[in-house]
Amino acid sequence: MMKKLSKMPESLKPVHFRFCPGCGHGILHRIIGEIIDELWVREKTIGFAPVGCAVFAYDYFNFDVIETAHGRSPAVATAMKRLLPDRLIFTYQGDGDLAAIGIAEIIHAANRGENFSVIFVNNATYGMTGGQMAPTTLIGQKTTTTTQGRDEKATGYPLKVSEMLATIDGVSLIWRTSLDLPKNVISTKEAIRKAFQYQLDGKGFSLIEVLSPCPTDWWMSPQEALSWMRKNMIPVFPLGVIKDKYSER
Repeated sequence: MMKKLSKMPESLKPVHFRFCPGCGHGILHRIIGEIIDELWVREKTIGFAPVGCAVFAYDYFNFDVIETAHGRSPAVATAMKRLLPDRLIFTYQGDGDLAAIGIAEIIHAANRGENFSVIFVNNATYGMTGGQMAPTTLIGQKTTTTTQGRDEKATGYPLKVSEMLATIDGVSLIWRTSLDLPKNVISTKEAIRKAFQYQLDGKGFSLIEVLSPCPTDWWMSPQEALSWMRKNMIPVFPLGVIKDKYSER
């Protein structure tokens, strides 16, 4: 008999994912489920997911997940954490959601030092609504609204949310990771686990930015998308810990 090396986390439901082939959301859901099981906090976990591909989270996580209005997850998470401070609260947001319509919400939640965790999935496009340009779309990147490539003179530059939030005093942890290679998947799990542990320890606001492929809206195969990430996204959005307030304590 073959030895079983792993099993599905109890924090995931036994259902099929509806994400496109090569999408990073499935990997990220698995990581989150594993961490919550390992921390033994499933019955105390509440997730918040907004409009976009992130919204399907409530179909897959085997704990409470609340759908919020576009960009408003940090506001609702703030209320829930203050009402139920013993819960593990996290938002699961895409770049179109967090960095565009929700940018004010995330800045002020960070500035208040709210004690919850943010998982920020950056695939440089609006995934669910048709592949339009997002705030994180790269210069020259083609989307359905930048068919000749993003032009900085017309639409500005890719917004580096993590670097911006790292300047805020209320932030305890900012870490950017990627899903392009096994070693970076392992780093992503380490980062999210640390963010959750910081929250459980009452250390305040944490955000983990995860660079993730979107082959469908990039008009690429899954393999091409991973290569494109390494060649184009990571140089613009460098990986690593950007801020850790407690690293020396």
